[in-house]
Amino acid sequence: MELWIVPIEPAHVAFTEMLESHFRDTAPNVAEENVQARIRGNILMTVSNKFGWIVLTTGNKSEMAMGYATLYGDMAGGFAVLKDVPKTLVYELCEWRNRNGEPRPVIPQAIIDKPPSAELKDDQLDQDTLPLYEVLDPVVKAYVEEEYGYQDMVDMGFDPQVVRQVIQFVDRNASTSAAKPRRGSR
Repeated sequence: MELWIVPIEPAHVAFTEMLESHFRDTAPNVAEENVQARIRGNILMTVSNKFGWIVLTTGNKSEMAMGYATLYGDMAGGFAVLKDVPKTLVYELCEWRNRNGEPRPVIPQAIIDKPPSAELKDDQLDQDTLPLYEVLDPVVKAYVEEEYGYQDMVDMGFDPQVVRQVIQFVDRNASTSAAKPRRGSR
């Protein structure tokens, strides 16, 4: 596999300068953070278009359910390989691959050990915004796949605050997509 390094900072500086007068007197927020992801998405789609390749999106089921991905950024692509794979399973698959890699681990251990982060601002961690994936994934599964309602999930022992957050985020994200989840108690 050929590795390309395409620096995004020149484009990031250009976007920042282009928007500076419009964003003056506003506090930086997720809009500025997402510019980086959108630049990367644009570069990947341009290279794909140039050579007839397909861009694979990187979002997993946990991130997609919670809307923890950037539209036209890491959501850009022709195929979402991990769209039905919860984040905790992604880590298990990485560890399995490394155990079965020849002649050495394929995925650097530092990538597996590093706390999950969108890396769109300094010291950002996914857990600053989302529950830990070990907590989140079973709630997402119960709500999205098994169609349990709020009270059912609380009765199952899930943290009510996490259940509320998952329901709110999943419903918000589903309302902007073609596939709306069905709701109701089981």
